[in-house]
Amino acid sequence: MSDLPTRRTRRRAAIDLRAPEPVPEVVARRPRDRSTPASERTRVMGILNVTPDSFSDGGLHLGIDAALTHARDLVATGADIVDVGGESTRPGAERVPVAVEQERVLPVVRQLVAEGIAVSVDTMNAATAERAVELGAAIVNDVSGGLADPDMARVVASTGTGFVVMHWRGHSDRMYRDAVYEHAVDEVRREVEMRVAELIVLGVRQEQVVIDPGLGFAKQGVQNWEILAGYERFASIGLPVLVAASRKRFLDGVGSPAGAPPAERDLATAAISLLAAERGAWGVRVHDPAPTRAVLDVWEAWRAARS
Repeated sequence: MSDLPTRRTRRRAAIDLRAPEPVPEVVARRPRDRSTPASERTRVMGILNVTPDSFSDGGLHLGIDAALTHARDLVATGADIVDVGGESTRPGAERVPVAVEQERVLPVVRQLVAEGIAVSVDTMNAATAERAVELGAAIVNDVSGGLADPDMARVVASTGTGFVVMHWRGHSDRMYRDAVYEHAVDEVRREVEMRVAELIVLGVRQEQVVIDPGLGFAKQGVQNWEILAGYERFASIGLPVLVAASRKRFLDGVGSPAGAPPAERDLATAAISLLAAERGAWGVRVHDPAPTRAVLDVWEAWRAARS
């Protein structure tokens, strides 16, 4: 695809997040030998950090050429969507000026869309989200669920883009101070549900929303495992669910040696991707799509043989 999508095309792709072909049409053009209908497949969102300081791969893909090369590798190894972010949200990270974020992100979004790759923009800034959607991004992935920028709801509502609403209790420099729960699953579920309700009042349509329980954000150690074990409580909200566990600190020592580099957590990440898919997750967000794609393909083949 050489032309950028029209506003009408972008609106249809966003609205179709929950329809029989939820992933934007450009994804369907990459051939897959599968019998599972697209509407039943868990989407793999590949992480592209165009940042110098992300916890796992900061600085590796900061230049546009490096970013584009990595994005193509993500797609080649199994990503359905490339999630492009220009601001680190690792614990303790400082905010990045909007102009810097856009300088990192927008040229990458423009080129990936021109190549027919489905793009999500990982941003808390409404201005960046709006520019990215104008360039053809089909999804806005906001770790604050629209709380960091009060204009985000207007942008999402007016553009019709898909919107990942994550559970959030504050910016990275303070989020662990807010990791206090009596019943983590119930409290997080309630806060997510309330935030979605607020967004709907502000004009965002329910059909645009995917929810993310926010693993690692204002959650410590075992609280993340409680959230995963309570997946069905989030699914019962009735909205698509994104699971974003990739390489996060709570996986340290689970399936790999304690203290090993974050990249060695990819097998644990793939195991969580499989468990999430079995429970009907809309998508999983991962740094390395290959192991996740492999386990999901095996599971889909197994499931197809039983039908």
